[in-house]
Amino acid sequence: MSNESPTPAPQRTVLITGAAKRLGREIALNLAKDGWRVAVHFRDSVEEASKTVADCKRLAGVSASFRANLANETAVRNLLPNVVAQFGHVDAVVNSASTFEHDTPEDFSFAAMEKHMRSNAGAAILLSQALLEHLKDRAEATGVVINLLDQKLWNQNPDFLSYTLSKAALEAANTMLAIALAPRVRVVGVAPGLTLTSHILRPEKFEMLHKLSPLGHSSTAADVAATVAFALNNNSITGTTLLVDGGQHLMKFERDFSLM
Repeated sequence: MSNESPTPAPQRTVLITGAAKRLGREIALNLAKDGWRVAVHFRDSVEEASKTVADCKRLAGVSASFRANLANETAVRNLLPNVVAQFGHVDAVVNSASTFEHDTPEDFSFAAMEKHMRSNAGAAILLSQALLEHLKDRAEATGVVINLLDQKLWNQNPDFLSYTLSKAALEAANTMLAIALAPRVRVVGVAPGLTLTSHILRPEKFEMLHKLSPLGHSSTAADVAATVAFALNNNSITGTTLLVDGGQHLMKFERDFSLM
């Protein structure tokens, strides 16, 4: 019998887009707490990205930031290889970054649709493709892609038309990618409800809207981050979406929360 200790498994690495702030940051911190090495993607939020990296390092020991414009195809194609060059390997991608700009059927334009489609759907698909290519060089290694969606897809209204179309395209891609990338890559959607306030909503208005659900509350950032971690760790989930919204998708809203 050998007295040698088994070689410890390498620390898992996750690339999280839009991880500098808001929900992406919460997901990053939660995964770092679980021991993941976190690649923090950002576009313009330099100081926020540095803070997220520093906080992740305190939790997991390893983190770094990577700047890229997700509307630029070349930048997206270079992103995961850049992470691999620094970390050695990548095991998962969490597509959290989103362009979220208001338009309606009345003022819709090709330009608005293309802007949202590029960063919200196209970038996520390219990063999924890149993860599969990376895994082909790693023997039996498998990976996971988590796509952040929105309960709006199951509770539609005319507001934020281009944004909603881009998330609908990404939700459809979940199914196609799960089929095409299996068995090496699992693909899972996570769809929050109203989770964080913004400059559009006063705090008291956010609190009121957050309670509009069958459970009396919508999702918290901790709820969403915990669901991402669950999806990453459950090896039997792929090609589906987990709705984390307190049941808000079961209620009919005529307008987007920010305009109610």
